[in-house]
Amino acid sequence: MEIEKKYGPAATIAICKLNAGETLVAEGGAFMAMQGPVDVTTTTRQKGGGGIIKGLKRIFSGESFFLNHFTAKNISEVWLGTPLPGDIMVHELQGDRLVIAGGGFVACESNVQIDLQWQGLKSIFSGEGIFWIKASGQGKVIINSFGFIYPIDVDGEYIVDTGHIVAFEETLNFEISKASKSWIDAFLSGEGFICRFKGKGRVWCQSHNPKSYGQELTPHLKPKQK
Repeated sequence: MEIEKKYGPAATIAICKLNAGETLVAEGGAFMAMQGPVDVTTTTRQKGGGGIIKGLKRIFSGESFFLNHFTAKNISEVWLGTPLPGDIMVHELQGDRLVIAGGGFVACESNVQIDLQWQGLKSIFSGEGIFWIKASGQGKVIINSFGFIYPIDVDGEYIVDTGHIVAFEETLNFEISKASKSWIDAFLSGEGFICRFKGKGRVWCQSHNPKSYGQELTPHLKPKQK
């Protein structure tokens, strides 16, 4: 499968070029358009596993309840977009594992397995979702961001605000904690939770924080008319 990115980094879309028999598994709502003979099925699971429970867990991770499966009968194209303006990256797994922050998963090839990873109790208070997505296997994964994506190679320790994490390699250990020593300082500073990465591996970050953007935008929105 060939994946082409266009109109980035501000409003990137992914054009997935499928050969006959290839299947693309995409997040519900990511589909924009398609060309060629393609069968589309919608399920709450991937590869027959998990069913309704998997779908509910995806909601807690910030993803859609449904997954769409696009199977090409002949050479075809499927165009995918994202809910927030920003960048897209294509990461190819070769037996390794990638952890994706909630809301970041767009699509993957059918040989990639998608599962959910519990962040821990502190994630409930961080406001960034209680599950992250774990991608493993062989194949390409499409991930989106709010704003520009930039990689950081960690060798030791690196700290990232939880709202700026896009994805990271599973070779890294992580711990979610307060940005400041006390809850009062954390509240007054406006910086809630950070993720402390340790080890050796790569972290991908996004230039904008969706939660902060929402908080900034909310006071300017007009109340819904009854």
